[in-house]
Amino acid sequence: KNVEKANLLYNYLDNSDFYHATAEVGSRSLMNVPFLTKYSDGEKDEAALAKEKEINDKFVKGAAAEGLVNLAGHRLVGGMRASIYNAMTLDGVKKLIAYMDKFANENK
Repeated sequence: KNVEKANLLYNYLDNSDFYHATAEVGSRSLMNVPFLTKYSDGEKDEAALAKEKEINDKFVKGAAAEGLVNLAGHRLVGGMRASIYNAMTLDGVKKLIAYMDKFANENK
């Protein structure tokens, strides 16, 4: 079940033009899936850093409103991190992906 959940989320990330996983394929965790938005790419001037923080905060707050909590990434790395431990159901991962898709479409 954990492989199925992780594969579903990683496949979504790998085929997205808005998000991308931060871990290389051979080093990916089945439990913690860190990811970034397209706003994390490119030069890191002040404006880009501000936009990245704004979009990440907006993502996390919107997710929480949908009942998807604790998605903020590591405080030093930023981005987001989905923890899909045993208690997370396949339907929960599908709900996360549906939110991610909606968010991406609204913020491209």
